Amino acid sequence: MHIALVQYAVSPSTKEAVTRGVRALTRAAEAGADLVVFPELSFTPFYPRVPVTERDQSALDLAEPVPGPTTEALAEAAAEQGVVVVFNLMERDGDQTFDTSPVLNADGSLLGRTRMMHITEYEHFHEQGYYAPGDTGAPVYDTAAGRIGVAICYDRHYPEYLRALALQEADLVVVPQAGTVGEWPEGLYEAELRVAALQHGFFTALANRTGTEGDMPFAGRSFVTDPFGDVIAQASGPEETILHASVDLARTAEAPARRLFLRHRRPDQYEKGAVAPNGPS
Repeated sequence: MHIALVQYAVSPSTKEAVTRGVRALTRAAEAGADLVVFPELSFTPFYPRVPVTERDQSALDLAEPVPGPTTEALAEAAAEQGVVVVFNLMERDGDQTFDTSPVLNADGSLLGRTRMMHITEYEHFHEQGYYAPGDTGAPVYDTAAGRIGVAICYDRHYPEYLRALALQEADLVVVPQAGTVGEWPEGLYEAELRVAALQHGFFTALANRTGTEGDMPFAGRSFVTDPFGDVIAQASGPEETILHASVDLARTAEAPARRLFLRHRRPDQYEKGAVAPNGPS
């Protein structure tokens, strides 16, 4: 599989951003990509940086259904170029809004959508005022490029969520992210997913935003890890780029997690409050 991670600064105009996104998708496909992944909130400003008490109603006006105009534009481009596409937007469903990643197959069909499960609330990431907790579970999609799961930004911090993807034999977990410079110690983004890949036996591919919005400088440095815990491709910094990586998904069969860790699990012993036979009476 040839992966392309689109790392760019998002235009303030959604229409312009979608146009730029389609151009990036086309360039990635022309360079041989089978899968194109965009960052979190792929075509809109990162509006959760403003607390809900200060938010502009226009931010919520950016929410749209799935399928909807943006999904349809990306689906048309996916079909034209013959590539699988994962992107991210604020989805409106009735009275609720979700942080959602639609997954498009290489023929442009909508395979499904993953909604971010865990919703955070801290400085610059005031997401609980914008999103309802996801209710789609942890789906894995059979795509033309392989079995793909999605962990949207904050969800990558939850081993149990990633484990759910592993138990469904995901070959690759993609992570649409909006991570900033200095948000975590240098190298921690990579360390976290290197360990996750090793423990679960899949490739990971994190696509991060770049550019500065308000006082948020997005870090870029998108990367790909293999199921042995190694970073095999990484953008050098916050510059706009399309990061390309070719991976052999068959290598997952030889990963320690698939040969050893997952088959030696003892889930019957993991229940909260379980006491070992030699434990306290």
